Amino acid sequence: VQLQASGGGLVQAGGSLRLSCAASGRTFDAVGWFRQAPGRERAFVAAISSGGNLKYYADSVKGRFTISRDNAKNTVYLQMNSLKPDDTAVYYCARGVGNYNQEQIYTYWGQGTLVTVSS
Repeated sequence: VQLQASGGGLVQAGGSLRLSCAASGRTFDAVGWFRQAPGRERAFVAAISSGGNLKYYADSVKGRFTISRDNAKNTVYLQMNSLKPDDTAVYYCARGVGNYNQEQIYTYWGQGTLVTVSS
């Protein structure tokens, strides 16, 4: 399984970005997005079940981020709106088998993509 995250960049506070996570190989797994800011532990941000009907969001992003997937394209998206400087981090996607909202199931990781939100 290979994952490729993309879509990061520099954006002003209040702006939007859409991250993509493209997968090859085994594709019908749950997918999660995580982030790690400098000096902070990795945080579980959002997740989506294999069928796309179940979604998890961390409290810090509820109402601002939306996770979705297009299984025909083997791609999962994270639409991020109303971005804040605190959202600045390297964002990683990961795939796993099991309960989509349990971060310990995510064992296949892609490289991260940097999101920087300026104030």
